[in-house]
Parts: sequence; structure tokens; C-alpha cells
Amino acid sequence: MAESYSITQQFILFLHNPILLSCVFSWIGAQFIKAAIKLIYGRIHSLGELIEVMFWRTGGMPSSHSALVTSLCVTIGIRHGLHSDLFIFALCFFLVVIRDAFGVRRSSGMQAKKLNEIGNELKGKEIINNYKSLKEVDGHTPMEVLCGCLLGFLVGLSFSLLK
Repeated sequence: MAESYSITQQFILFLHNPILLSCVFSWIGAQFIKAAIKLIYGRIHSLGELIEVMFWRTGGMPSSHSALVTSLCVTIGIRHGLHSDLFIFALCFFLVVIRDAFGVRRSSGMQAKKLNEIGNELKGKEIINNYKSLKEVDGHTPMEVLCGCLLGFLVGLSFSLLK
């Protein structure tokens, strides 16, 4: 069926795909809400920092990872059925990402923070000379993940109903 469309037509169909659109809009929506919250609380001090929060920075309320995978799962479930192989794949992907969002990534960030404290203290006492700080990944609290899932559910449901 896809063979009867030109490359241009296939690309246009790709850009209008409700599953893709729900994922993109849930991610952008979560990042926008995250940036708005940081602006309200005075945690953004420059345009560059605002752009970084909008498009790159992870962590914070709500979880954009959770919003994206939830909208993916919801949209596929509604469009292809809960019995479809594609939905089962999306559900497994959802579970892995959600577990990682507030489990593994949060724990890794906490460990990196503690290791940086120890490394910097040892460097200050000149016990080690060339300690290089580890990247501290924020991860998410359960509430941030839950809010991201709620946002993703609503966006996925909306795009599924638009067909």
C-alpha cells in the first residue's frame, strides 16, 4: 500500500500521523510546562537557559519522557487495539521508560552527587589530583512521572479522537 505513494506523499503522511503528532505535542507540552514553572519560580535567568529547558534539559515537573511514552501507548492502543502486537510493544517500552524515569536515573543521579562531594573533598585535601566531576542526572520524583503520564494520556486521547 505504501508503495503506491511517492516519497513526498509518504513524508506528508508521516508528518500528519496522529501517533507521531501525539508524541511530539506531549513532549513539547511537558517541556513548555516545565519551563513555565521554572520561570514562575525564578529559576531561569537568561534566554539561553530558557531555550535549554525547553528543548534539552531533563528532570523536573512534569516528566516529558513519561508524557511522550504515555501518549505513544494510548494512541497506539486506541488506533490499533489493546490486543495488537504494536500496542504490546508500546506498553513494554512504556514500562521500561517509566521505571527508568524515577528509579534508575534518580538513583544514579543521587550516587553521582555523593561521589562528586567525596571526590571534590579528596581533591581539596590534595589526596587525589585530577578528580573530574560526574554528570548528576536529576531523574524524576513519582509525582513528576505521574503528572507526565496524565499529560501524555490526555494528549494521546485527544489525537486519537481527532483521527
